[in-house]
Amino acid sequence: MASILSASNKSMRSDGNTYVGKRFVHVKNPYLDSMDEDILYHLDLGTKTHDLPAMFGDVKFVCVGGSPKRMKAFALFMQKELRLEESREDIKDICAGTDRYCMYKIGPVLSISHGMGIPSISIMLHELIKLLHHAQCCDVTIIRIGTSGGIGITPGSVVITDTAVDSFFKPRFEQIILDNIVTRSTELDKALAEELFNYSKEIPNFPSLIGHTMCTYDFYEGQGRLDGALCSFSREKKVDYLKRAYKAGIRNIEMESTVFAAMCRLCGLKAAVVCVTLLDRLECDQINLPRDVLEEFQQRPQLLISRFIKKRLGLHDQRS
Repeated sequence: MASILSASNKSMRSDGNTYVGKRFVHVKNPYLDSMDEDILYHLDLGTKTHDLPAMFGDVKFVCVGGSPKRMKAFALFMQKELRLEESREDIKDICAGTDRYCMYKIGPVLSISHGMGIPSISIMLHELIKLLHHAQCCDVTIIRIGTSGGIGITPGSVVITDTAVDSFFKPRFEQIILDNIVTRSTELDKALAEELFNYSKEIPNFPSLIGHTMCTYDFYEGQGRLDGALCSFSREKKVDYLKRAYKAGIRNIEMESTVFAAMCRLCGLKAAVVCVTLLDRLECDQINLPRDVLEEFQQRPQLLISRFIKKRLGLHDQRS
């Protein structure tokens, strides 16, 4: 544990080398400083009820994903990969007092679920970013790992996102705030994406690529599916739309990346999105692979992020 913490307290560049100076997590809300207490309601944490710097001050890597079960599995996987001494039974859900999200801390790694869709991940990110700020964390890298639908690529391929785009193929996140439409950039850290892609090449039988990810507000009609309770378009229009998306550089579709990219960018967090594809949407709409194949596919982003974290901590060569 000591070697992990000492390594994680160094400031790191995207190429793995150290540099002088710290990159703190910023909040863009002038009203927070005047609050006597900040209650992170959906995480069951607070600035008066918990010593956030003591609990989270050493966090350097935050991994978020939709499923509570999957993020617990990732935490257990990282516990093994980082060779920590705690038993598997000792892993505890820090957010056990709420049924909205789960959170596990493994050394300098935080594993958190965010639910499904932009509203759910947005709520989690507001409170997570405030948590990292209150805990005085610095040089934090945050990565969304998950599943997605591919466009024109083989199922099981891992897409490392360079830019998150909306349903019009634009690199933006539009949000209604009061009665205004606010538009924010969704550019992700390209050096981080390249670093992850380079590490993916070291993993045998690991198809990966860098591409745009389209984020939608819906799983069915919003993604051009023909199998929902409602369908207001033809098969031909669906195929034409997805082909235009492919020509625009989009290689997968999910439902969280635009708000994730926008919020992390504004708050000084280096961010990446790494999602495996479970089907090619040009071929079908329903996920019909055997369960064991799906489980293996879903582990692929975890394998890559584990390799990335161990490389950053200087542990990967030791295990090899």
